[in-house]
Amino acid sequence: MGPGSRLPEQLVANIERIETLTQRLINALAMREPKNPGVEAPGPDLFTTAASGWLKLLSEQPEKVLSQQVHYWGETLRHFAEAQAALARGTFRAPPDDRPRDRRFSNPLWESHPYFNFIKRQYQINAEAMSKAAQDLGVHDMTDRRRIEWFTRQMIDMMAPTNFLATNPDALEKAVETEGESLVRGLENLVRDVERHGGEMIVSLADREAFQVGEDIGTTAGTVVARTPLFELIQYKPTTQQVHETPLVIFPPWINKFYILDLKPQNSLIKWIVDQGYTLFVVAWKNPDTSYGDTGMEDYVSAYLDAMDRVLDLSDQPRLNVIGYCIAGTTLALTLSLLKQRGDERVKSATFFTTLTDFSDQGEFTAFLQEDFVSGIEAEASRTGVLSSQLMTRTFSFLRANDLVWAPAIRSYMLGEAPPAFDLLFWNGDGTNLPGRMAIEYLRGLCQKNAFVGEGFKVFDQILNVRDVTVPLCAIACEADHIAPAKDSWRGVSMMGSQDKTFILSQSGHIAGIINPPGKMKYGHYTSAAGFQKGFDAWRDAADFHEGSWWPTWEKWLSRHSGRMIATRDPGAGLGPAPGTYVHETS
Repeated sequence: MGPGSRLPEQLVANIERIETLTQRLINALAMREPKNPGVEAPGPDLFTTAASGWLKLLSEQPEKVLSQQVHYWGETLRHFAEAQAALARGTFRAPPDDRPRDRRFSNPLWESHPYFNFIKRQYQINAEAMSKAAQDLGVHDMTDRRRIEWFTRQMIDMMAPTNFLATNPDALEKAVETEGESLVRGLENLVRDVERHGGEMIVSLADREAFQVGEDIGTTAGTVVARTPLFELIQYKPTTQQVHETPLVIFPPWINKFYILDLKPQNSLIKWIVDQGYTLFVVAWKNPDTSYGDTGMEDYVSAYLDAMDRVLDLSDQPRLNVIGYCIAGTTLALTLSLLKQRGDERVKSATFFTTLTDFSDQGEFTAFLQEDFVSGIEAEASRTGVLSSQLMTRTFSFLRANDLVWAPAIRSYMLGEAPPAFDLLFWNGDGTNLPGRMAIEYLRGLCQKNAFVGEGFKVFDQILNVRDVTVPLCAIACEADHIAPAKDSWRGVSMMGSQDKTFILSQSGHIAGIINPPGKMKYGHYTSAAGFQKGFDAWRDAADFHEGSWWPTWEKWLSRHSGRMIATRDPGAGLGPAPGTYVHETS
């Protein structure tokens, strides 16, 4: 090799670093513990169903199958011919593209460069052909159809040219510009993630060193006033001269940490509630390890009752108001049904944040709530004692794969960028395990059997039903929520037996729609006088739109159920300051 063809010194050094990092990556991947195959992919029955549907379509409507193939061949050949003609003319001009804007193809080279434009258009042709083929399969069972279409979308997203170095102009340009440094940084990021997650390839969405819970997030002043093996109870320090007589307790979901409600002072729902003059308690759940494998739904319902008892004792009140968020709202509804059957009237009112109680439509979770996956999860939970936070993170991420898997992976591993210092994404990566028994009872009894709105869900030898939820209630759902869709949340509320029901629909999604403080005016909300008799669409059609946060609208409702104003209650020193100790436990 002549002197003129020698590689730049920096590039040679980066290649050597890549070799070292590759060995670290191999060692890190070897750390991965084997999992039950049922949590890795759908069972053979789904593949058999898809194959049978295609063979049935081929035998009964061969002309349809042939038409699909001919159309695909025609589009591909036309594309090639057009690209070849453009190159022959020597003046390449991208053909018109009337498809919706796709952020993955924002680099101008996708339009101006013949190589990248050809790849982009062929990918779009392939994606459309795969989608059409999946939709046209002769599969009549709606669950199977939805699963096939869902996994087809996953394959389409995975095969996007932006996910590969050789067909990603952003990554190639940066690699050339930095003489390979961006690729080395990307490999360092990949090795770090695999090492951090025990051999699992889970991309970090946020800088894990950017925040310290209790120091720059989760900082609202309060005291841990009780601690049990399953939860810590935090009472927040008052900030007003007087408070409402009736105390308020929030039950956050134990799938994540409670400080999503207290990220920063300017967007903290916890601080805002305290500032409105409420004695606020929040449950901080234990992050369970393998010793909690036999902890079930009954234990969580017992924890709700225990927390309520402690709040009533500490506030010297006979009744209280309660809030349940997501799965904690589902369990709150179970607890309210149990209290109704026992004749216990301790709860004055209940608020539900993005809560599902009717699982008749499994929505985007259809792919994961069938027997093959649930059996795999059950076997894994039996083996380890928990449903791991890593498995749940992966599942939830693939519901929005382009935003939560592929785009972050491109930025981190191909562009070599550091994860952002973003508090919400930091919280999203701070997951918790679920006790094995509780997870299976929830998946089988509530999600698969939909027992709470049907035959009843058994707790403490009592059959609980959604119709037994009769306290005054307010439910907040989010318009773009893909975890607890608004129409499904509304349907569950409509079945509750309460005669005093209020429903608020916030703009945005499962998190941003709830953590939507006044003043920013980013997302508005809807209220409606249509009632619950004619379905969600009728409620939505009759709704009035309000600019800004739903928090003040809800607080007006809450204040009517919170009694007179009295002297403030100071929590004292208790067992230590908020946010407590359980919130710091990692999975």
